[in-house]
Amino acid sequence: QVQLVESGGGLVKAGGSLRLSCVASGRTVNDYVMGWFRQAPGKEREFVAAITSTGDITLYADSVKGRFIISRDNAKNTVWLQMGSLQPEDTAAYYCVVDITGWRIKKIPNEYDYWGQGTQVTVSS
Repeated sequence: QVQLVESGGGLVKAGGSLRLSCVASGRTVNDYVMGWFRQAPGKEREFVAAITSTGDITLYADSVKGRFIISRDNAKNTVWLQMGSLQPEDTAAYYCVVDITGWRIKKIPNEYDYWGQGTQVTVSS
């Protein structure tokens, strides 16, 4: 079992920045893809970004490319999402995820095995 705990969400004005953190416990996640999804009220969960186990490959949703950066530190079992130039449409609950079944990055929510409880990001205009 893997437990994921996110932190760093909050209220920020448009154009501002936030850094989300996700710490994994219960099992090492060094060998697995980690990532972030988000879900706004009334909308489906949306892929945001993911990173391979070694950190050499990252993938971003088009909507966040150039504004968000995903990174990880396997020694700390931690993945981060640095979010910049935030816009009201980025408002959502953000979820940390782990995929223990493969090394390729996937964009489908059901492909991920473990989910955190989510952290809320609210961007005011």
